[in-house]
Amino acid sequence: MALDPASPLARLLDAPMRPGHVVWIGLRPLRRAPIQAPDMAVLDPEHGLIGDHYSSRTGGARHVTLIQAEHLAAIAAHLGRDVVAPQELRRNIVVSGINLAALKGRRFALGSAVLEATGECHPCSRMEEILGAGGYNAVRGHGGITARVLAGGVVRLGDGVVREDAR
Repeated sequence: MALDPASPLARLLDAPMRPGHVVWIGLRPLRRAPIQAPDMAVLDPEHGLIGDHYSSRTGGARHVTLIQAEHLAAIAAHLGRDVVAPQELRRNIVVSGINLAALKGRRFALGSAVLEATGECHPCSRMEEILGAGGYNAVRGHGGITARVLAGGVVRLGDGVVREDAR
């Protein structure tokens, strides 16, 4: 059922939103391999995040995974820890200052690339292994989003994350 574009809720969903910025980039070259944290990465519409083993295996729906830095603090609090490092969650891009849930079904710029949010990034069973007991449940609702690359480009630390209609 489609939302009536003239409804108050549709207007709120389309309301302006503050852009965010990239604070961390992670590439997973091989399954279970340590994550590399470069200063920049290349995004490609056919292959996803170049250098990440997972990005092209899902037909594009999961080219890139993104999580909010603000949620890292929430996950740490749920675990009784001071900090959860981005590489522990094995996401590709950590952003700050933008609510990723507001990008649901939307196109957005990530550096010079254009992506489309395709869904939530749910935790996997490895969260218990990596974060310890309770890791899976600590990440639930805070795992970020998945996205497909629509137009290739480069993303660097500090680059903007801007909803396409706000550009």
